[in-house]
Amino acid sequence: MNILEILKVLVLGIVEGFTEWLPISSTGHMILVDEIIHLSQPAAFKNMFLVVIQLGAILAVVVLYFDKLNPFSLKKKPAQTKATLVLWSKIILACMPAAIIGFLVDDILDEYLMNGYVVAATLIIYGVLFLVIESRNQYKTFDVQKVGDISYQTALYVGLFQLLALIPGTSRSGATILGAMILGCSRAASAEFSFFLGIPVMFGASLLKVVKYGSNFSGSQIFYLILGMVVAFVVSIYAIKFLMGYIRQHDFKFFGYYRIVLGTVVILYFGISAVIGL
Repeated sequence: MNILEILKVLVLGIVEGFTEWLPISSTGHMILVDEIIHLSQPAAFKNMFLVVIQLGAILAVVVLYFDKLNPFSLKKKPAQTKATLVLWSKIILACMPAAIIGFLVDDILDEYLMNGYVVAATLIIYGVLFLVIESRNQYKTFDVQKVGDISYQTALYVGLFQLLALIPGTSRSGATILGAMILGCSRAASAEFSFFLGIPVMFGASLLKVVKYGSNFSGSQIFYLILGMVVAFVVSIYAIKFLMGYIRQHDFKFFGYYRIVLGTVVILYFGISAVIGL
């Protein structure tokens, strides 16, 4: 087992945990960080690792929102149980477009769009969109204040926005939060619904990668995968709490500026690397 590889996995787990739930693109950050630190593993394992590590981040949402998402809690009254089941039906409905389209185009995305230039472009584009939409929302009163008030129609439309996140660098949370706000949901409701959508979507994406690449990996590789998931889980707990606390007092403009700056840095990095032959 390689100590340097363990350190790289720790870094990737931290990056995944921080960026999965913030609207700044976890996959984009993972691709960019790997370009710099170069996880020294076969392509098949690396492609699976960069997706399956997200299971740790998913578990953070499950733990933090377990009572809210568990329809079988003995603490809940019948009306609350029904409301939770209705919420899950909306989550599943919203996930259907990404599940179907993602399955069909997964190989194409891996082959043609998993690169730094695509990530840079989407970082900047959606950064600008965050600034534009939040400027428009400055004095707006949102129609939907709680995640439970999101209608089936709105849930489906948010699911269509989630399709945009199939392009690396877009950010699944960024696309769904933007979409939900455009459709009249408050920042808190948009963020929570985005968290909940991540559970089936990321479980499905991880399962797809495991089926595609198999599980015939060495003991050290399995250790790297588990370690990355654990680190992502712990960091995600703090990232989710931070975001929900932050948006109670602020809008998403900071993340828009961050995306634009990072996208510009990425373009410069890959441009300079290409010129000097790195």
